[in-house]
Amino acid sequence: MRNPESIDLAITDVVALTHTADGTIEFLDGATILVADGRIVSVSTEPYSDPAARVIDGRGQVAMPGLINCHAHSPMVMFRGAAEDVSTSDWFNKKIWPMEVNLTESDVTLAMRLACAEMIASGTTTFADHYFMMDRIADVVDETGMRANLGWTFFSSEGHAGFDRGLGFALDRNGSADGRITTSLAPHAEYTVNDDDLRRTAAAGRDHDLLVHIHAAESRIQTRQSRAERGLSPIQVLSSTGILDGRTLIAHGKGIVPEDLPLLAAARGRVGVGSAPKGYMKVGEETTPIRALLSAGVAVGLATDGAASNNTLDVWESMLMTSLMQKYVEQDELWMSARQVLGIATLGSAAAVGLGGVAGSLAPGHVADVILVDLSGPHTQPVHDLASTLVFSARSADISTTIVAGQVLMADRRLLTVDVPAVVEALRPRLAELTDTSHGKSIQDYGF
Repeated sequence: MRNPESIDLAITDVVALTHTADGTIEFLDGATILVADGRIVSVSTEPYSDPAARVIDGRGQVAMPGLINCHAHSPMVMFRGAAEDVSTSDWFNKKIWPMEVNLTESDVTLAMRLACAEMIASGTTTFADHYFMMDRIADVVDETGMRANLGWTFFSSEGHAGFDRGLGFALDRNGSADGRITTSLAPHAEYTVNDDDLRRTAAAGRDHDLLVHIHAAESRIQTRQSRAERGLSPIQVLSSTGILDGRTLIAHGKGIVPEDLPLLAAARGRVGVGSAPKGYMKVGEETTPIRALLSAGVAVGLATDGAASNNTLDVWESMLMTSLMQKYVEQDELWMSARQVLGIATLGSAAAVGLGGVAGSLAPGHVADVILVDLSGPHTQPVHDLASTLVFSARSADISTTIVAGQVLMADRRLLTVDVPAVVEALRPRLAELTDTSHGKSIQDYGF
């Protein structure tokens, strides 16, 4: 126990979601969480009183590890609702990729502030982002107090410039924002980045101990086409080019097939998969084979993808939909229980983004990323089983407080680091130009 004088923050009288040594979810009543220097010092039922420390009275609330969004394109909140009810091909080729030609650094900055506000308000404390103009995104992460893993998207059509820019960003900003920013290399996908660039990425990832964040096996259609054209599944492409030899975060993985599992199992401890079920249901597609991946020892975490397809950056929503969709797909009402999906939302998501042992748990030594959930609403009463209430009854709107690295970013549902009305007002005049596709340009071609 550290000297009480060193404690910066005490969260008292909460029900704390904790983990046993084997990862089982438990709840500790009447808990006090002590924080110093941005990390958790203790979680116990011992009383604590120190007038020098900030004290948050958590009576009647549940304290949880902050949620982690394992795959997002956060600035795409600017395109929320702008590409609806179209085919996947048209979504990319006629809507989003032509719209993204219009982006300016100012647009990304404004949209990122809006995205951070949405994530903080819905309990997300860490997100893994895969987008453009990543230096502006990093600036906003710094100013808003969030934690993030950031990778600058590149395509082989850009030549070496895209890879070089992404690597330069990753090396320059890794560990910035007082350590809240980690970085990754972000080749778009195995079908838009050629094998030579994938090998170059794999080598750089290993040399600099950087995560490689990539879309792969995004659907069964992609897997079938990859097999037909190359004789390899997308996961086999990642293996053959060395991507799976380093730390890897795979976005979606809906097209992962049985023969991929031994390759992923061999990379256990290094590879994670981010699953965003709402977007999959919205376009009538399959979902990530979570049961098979977990059986192979692969870390799986929750994600939202971008708000242009998912419409929100609400990981709490993803948690609910993951449980329901997995039960439906597996035709097993006992599978993906409330406690199982809470495990994925916490330890699983942290492991998937390379933060296992750092985030995702209210444990001593972990970063003090904490959310408080108010269960006093009529939709959460009475409480017979707390895990079930959290997953199946509670909503992200029940989150009252969001804390990152011991700093309060939202208190009593009031955002402290983003002025949302000002951001919305500044973004509004840009909407018509942002969604204009009459110029006939596109950042890439989607061939599926």
